[in-house]
Amino acid sequence: MRHRVVLYGESVVLAGVGKSLERYPHLEVLSLAADYDAPQTLHALCPDAVILDLGIVSTDLAFSLLKDRPDLLLIGLDPGGDRLMVLSGREARNLTTDDLARLIEVGVLLKPKT
Repeated sequence: MRHRVVLYGESVVLAGVGKSLERYPHLEVLSLAADYDAPQTLHALCPDAVILDLGIVSTDLAFSLLKDRPDLLLIGLDPGGDRLMVLSGREARNLTTDDLARLIEVGVLLKPKT
């Protein structure tokens, strides 16, 4: 089963993460620029996980996504601070892309079945 991952933002770090994740056959990685149509496009893509550039993302967008899709896995990257945060309040430092791929897989597998 493939899982759709959307990279939201245009930082070099996020692009690098996307390239690294493309080597995992169970992940379909899509990039989305942060423009005025992005929130609607994000909803339409129906991703399993969204990786956000915390430097450009408003909290309103994150809350909107979680309100509409409480099962969505939101992962925030802070390119300047070398931090990764799952938007449930948990943080981790110095993860590899293998760790990130496992986090996506676990997050998607833990979703309640509808």
